Amino acid sequence: MGKVTTDPAISLDGFMAGPDQDVEHPLGVGGEALHRWHFGEAEKDNAAEAEAMVSAGAYVMGRNMFGPVRGEWDLDWRGWWGEDPPYHAPVFVLTHYPRAPLEMEGGTTFHFVTDGIEEALRLAQEAAGDRHVSVCGGASTINQYLAAGHIDELRLHVAPVVLGRGEAPFRGLDGLELTVVSSRATPLVTHMTLRRQGR
Repeated sequence: MGKVTTDPAISLDGFMAGPDQDVEHPLGVGGEALHRWHFGEAEKDNAAEAEAMVSAGAYVMGRNMFGPVRGEWDLDWRGWWGEDPPYHAPVFVLTHYPRAPLEMEGGTTFHFVTDGIEEALRLAQEAAGDRHVSVCGGASTINQYLAAGHIDELRLHVAPVVLGRGEAPFRGLDGLELTVVSSRATPLVTHMTLRRQGR
């Protein structure tokens, strides 16, 4: 069984997304600035980290990361990413509302899990086999998996911007201790890999 990783991009003041997420602002207002390192000339500088983010054998994400729809599903909503999402592997979406699996192009199938984080992780690990599982986000989902002790490796991408407010990881995780095992800086981001002691 592979390790469980997560790759949050965060602002200097600790937010993974800006406020007021909606269809026009999928990462909240200002949240796109956290991901400038993926694009343009910065793409070459950060290619290894960007590729690692989409190299898992399966993924887990919260419903809010899949889309802005709340309550019962709008079955016309198929995610933020178009018909060929970047995952190219099974993705297990945490939700309270059942929905049939959604098969997309490129090998991505979204499975909607109503039985909580443990079941979503079990299904993801089963699907991934020997490859690792990535907990994509959002902040609340990452917090739940950190609190439960399931994250083996936290790959943090710190962008030199201040959002002021938004969605923040690490809330309610007092006493969590990690060890920095590597770090690398480029002009638009500092990449840090952290692990729990003993892992």
